[in-house]
Amino acid sequence: MRKFFLIPALALAAGTAIAADAPSFDSAYTDLDLEKCENIYADEETGSVAWRCKGYEGMNMYVAEGDLRMFVSYGDDAENEFAATRTLPPFNSVNNKLEWRLDMRGAKPVPVATILRFFTAGIDDPEKGSEVLVVTQLGLGKTCHIAYVDAKLNANANVMAREAADNLAGNVDCATTEPVWLGTAPDWAQ
Repeated sequence: MRKFFLIPALALAAGTAIAADAPSFDSAYTDLDLEKCENIYADEETGSVAWRCKGYEGMNMYVAEGDLRMFVSYGDDAENEFAATRTLPPFNSVNNKLEWRLDMRGAKPVPVATILRFFTAGIDDPEKGSEVLVVTQLGLGKTCHIAYVDAKLNANANVMAREAADNLAGNVDCATTEPVWLGTAPDWAQ
């Protein structure tokens, strides 16, 4: 297992400072039930499939499965965002509950990130998998994975994922920046 100690440096890495008047954030939760989503693609030969779903306040979601791995993206152009092409290396599936991090500064909460648990198979032993919290930044043209936290290896994984969402979302250039691993990461993480 690798240890990554990035939580104290999250604000600095994002180029932001924590101020007394920093924005406040809250969470909202939605279900991800593929049975209730619109099937938009299916290839019986490869087993690939894609759905269009609705998330927080009706936000568009794109969910796809290919080669026993899941891809999840968000927004008006979800299918063409960076997140639509990103998944974790091991075979995986996603949880049926999404956490949406909301910026509470205005009159109406604005979703800035999501946290979704991916269940992965072990690389050498499928039974020894991980549960990875995937933090995804939201925004037209900038929806991408920004941080990963292994929920089995880090006792405070949910707190770490929320801090990453609150401090990094909106500040990451998806075209040039890889997602960061926070805390202790599984051996397969690079």
